[in-house]
Amino acid sequence: MSHLSFLARRALAGAALLASLAPSAAHAQTRPIAVRWLGHAAFEVVSSGGTRILIDPFLSGNPTTPDSLKNLARYSGAAKPAAVLVTHAHDDHALDAKAIASRSGALLISAYEWVNAQGLPAAQAMGGNVGGTFRVGDVTVHLVPAMHSSEPGRPLGFVLEFADGRTLYHTGDTWLFNDMSLIQEFYHPNIILLGVGGGPYTQTPAMARRAVGKYFRPQVIVPMHYGTFPGLATEADVRAAFAGERRLRVMQPGQQLTF
Repeated sequence: MSHLSFLARRALAGAALLASLAPSAAHAQTRPIAVRWLGHAAFEVVSSGGTRILIDPFLSGNPTTPDSLKNLARYSGAAKPAAVLVTHAHDDHALDAKAIASRSGALLISAYEWVNAQGLPAAQAMGGNVGGTFRVGDVTVHLVPAMHSSEPGRPLGFVLEFADGRTLYHTGDTWLFNDMSLIQEFYHPNIILLGVGGGPYTQTPAMARRAVGKYFRPQVIVPMHYGTFPGLATEADVRAAFAGERRLRVMQPGQQLTF
């Protein structure tokens, strides 16, 4: 056996050993992402690396949020977030955002004009606009459009991109719109937190299902923004509109799932 072939065999053996010790792509893909529904459009998301993010924390005045999760002191203690994300300025999305950011020191991420109006220290005030990104721990937060209203600023959705490549899309308050095809093209959401409430404010459950069918290919669909107030869709309405949709995961306020 030549010296060259001996070295080649040593190299192949070393590569095989390293491959056996390295985590597989499939294993990395299954590291858990925790999603807790806090009621209405409010969620607590914890990445596989432990980065905690609150989205649309309407808690203290939310009739569906469990009492244990309404106490804002929770979010400056064990459940302290790294960032608070706000899709738009309406109270049923933004009510407790400033208070939680002030207590916890978390970054506050939303439309530039609204964030600047909150008077937080510059190190926390992360105002942006559509197309912008922020890095929070092991999560990249992408700002995407939503079709709604907001003053000051503009309505947003958020795509959270995790270290293993998976993505979670929070639609905010919206109606379905053609740029959703670009959200799919760029970010291919695996998990969609989908506004379905209808009434005078947003897309109905049937419209929301149409949006998913027309634009997206997620593994998980979590409905939100329903059942909180009179005039919004009920859970029964949501289940009826999504009948036969195996990807639907109907959560209860306070419930946490891992994906």
